[in-house]
Amino acid sequence: MLDKFKDECGVFGIFGNPEAANLTYLGLYALQHRGQESAGIVTSDGERMRATRAMGHVADAFDEASLQSLPGHLAIGHTRYSTAGESRLYNAQPFLIDCAHGQIAVAHNGNLVNAAELRNELVRAGSIFQTSSDTEVLLHLYARAQAFSVEEALIESITQIRGAFSLALLTKDRLIAARDPNGFRPLALGRLGDAWIVCSETCALDLIGATYVRDVEPGEVVIIGAGGLRSIRAFPPAAVLSQCVFEHVYFARPDSYVFGRSVNDVRTELGRVLAREAPANADVIVPIPDSGVCAATGFAEESKVPLRMGLIRNHYVGRTFIQPQQSIRHFGVKVKLNPVRSILEGQSVVLVDDSLVRGTTSRKIVKMVKAAGAREVHLRISCPPTISPCFYGVDTPSRAELIGATHTIDEIRKYVGADTLGYLSLDGLRAAVGSDQKSYCTSCYTGVYPVAFPRNEQAYLQLSLKAVD
Repeated sequence: MLDKFKDECGVFGIFGNPEAANLTYLGLYALQHRGQESAGIVTSDGERMRATRAMGHVADAFDEASLQSLPGHLAIGHTRYSTAGESRLYNAQPFLIDCAHGQIAVAHNGNLVNAAELRNELVRAGSIFQTSSDTEVLLHLYARAQAFSVEEALIESITQIRGAFSLALLTKDRLIAARDPNGFRPLALGRLGDAWIVCSETCALDLIGATYVRDVEPGEVVIIGAGGLRSIRAFPPAAVLSQCVFEHVYFARPDSYVFGRSVNDVRTELGRVLAREAPANADVIVPIPDSGVCAATGFAEESKVPLRMGLIRNHYVGRTFIQPQQSIRHFGVKVKLNPVRSILEGQSVVLVDDSLVRGTTSRKIVKMVKAAGAREVHLRISCPPTISPCFYGVDTPSRAELIGATHTIDEIRKYVGADTLGYLSLDGLRAAVGSDQKSYCTSCYTGVYPVAFPRNEQAYLQLSLKAVD
């Protein structure tokens, strides 16, 4: 998909292993795709909590010395890409504070729709904010909670926030996980020997040899301490679950299980349904790597047309790639992708991608494939047109920048330069994700939002659009 969406956040937590910091480091490696802006780890040895946070990738944020400075058998970690708040070190998570209830650290994946409203109330009451992240609101609520115990204070604060949140929290002697009642973002629970683990995706469990147990349920708070695991239902059940369907379309790694389903299986089925809904008379199916590979596999299986890797991705291009001269800036996407002329030349090609947002990247790729000699280019997208921004943790552009919201499909086809263009239908998407279709949020494709915004929503929307533009 090549930077059309920016990854959101990944969280990891472990209780009961003396190598907690090192295992968290590995877990964050597996979750790097969910955020490349910053990374952090907080540990506890039962008496003292320690934190390390840095900008950049996990490999850049930690070294042997920094990991050795994080002793303890409890830890949480976070990889971040901002959907709310500036790209600065002070916004890097996990956040660690000390208050009347003791030390607590938090790592958050999601976006709080009432953050601006709560923040204004807290500031008027005397709270002083150190970051521009919505996550800090939760910590101020916790610090001001009237409850006496840590658990009661945490539940008092969590029940005041609305929107999408999958949380890993750490006290000196407990690991706590919480998920919003709509279940927007995934959160898995696993075991490694006697240790408990929580993480955004099961691929993090696989890397460290842990076993998946179950998902943290929507509206559940899981508390893990010396006495084992306890579950608290902190919220009344939501009228409708709203699991983010875009986790299956793009976010999650294909080797993960998300919301109880194999991401690889779902994406492959998206491609099969797409081939039935939008067939093309073609010689070869070519995925746009890497996120289009699974759907292209399904498309090829269903259409009985061979799949070939006609585009090769350069995996070593970082975010800070410098274009040395104005005169060669037209190279653009070719720095990241290169066509295989022997596969494309003279062929009718189906290009399969997971989504089409602004259309600028797709336009460059279509042009590149035609320049490599393709006779025809048929672009197929394994989701419906994106017509609305997300306010639950996905960093999408404003509606005015979403080409699907402002142009017809034929206008988009002409803009990107494809001979034909086909999207997966909303019904096709719902069919591919499984029988429990009503449990998924599809607001980016429908404009129907399952969690209402606060009354001062205009200020919130302006803040959100500024954050994602």
